[in-house]
Amino acid sequence: MTYDEPPPRTAVVERATAETRIELALALDGTGRAQIDTGIGFYDHLLSALTKHARFDVELRCEGDLEVDDHHTVEDVALALGQALDQAIGERRGIRRFAHAYAPLDEALARAVVDLSGRPAPVVDLGLGRESLGQLSCENIPHAFVSLAMAGRMALHVDVLKGANDHHRAEAAMKATALALRQAVALDGGDDVPSTKGVLL
Repeated sequence: MTYDEPPPRTAVVERATAETRIELALALDGTGRAQIDTGIGFYDHLLSALTKHARFDVELRCEGDLEVDDHHTVEDVALALGQALDQAIGERRGIRRFAHAYAPLDEALARAVVDLSGRPAPVVDLGLGRESLGQLSCENIPHAFVSLAMAGRMALHVDVLKGANDHHRAEAAMKATALALRQAVALDGGDDVPSTKGVLL
């Protein structure tokens, strides 16, 4: 007896506006391979951490209006990534749906809780005090989490519980989110939609 292989959980997103041009390819069941170029070094660093620890394969290139500032690039990349995640999951049949994770980075400790409910509900508290990390404005880091959750249609709660260094706080938050997403998108062996409604919308 032979069994059909499940279809690959992948997505390709192209997003073009007057502010950014984005090309993104995502494979959920990958090895953590990242080829990321947003033009913002610390943002690339955070997204590479997300990819690595979620074990997603991501190819991402963004040309944004960085001569204005970093906001449009940060927002649009997160929206594109959330859209790709939503597409790759599909109707969310057979996934675990709920997950939580903690991630430390030296003195910093972050917690992320995910529900791939189909309903966007981001709540993010990173407690960052610096104006920027490299060329990435600290005010745009929580905005990236919010944009990811909105486009990915998920409830996403991210809290940094402690930490004195903002680099560590931001990176711990991204790693915790990655670990939670890795668990939430995992196939648990079932074939149903994990909802009493029978659908996740």
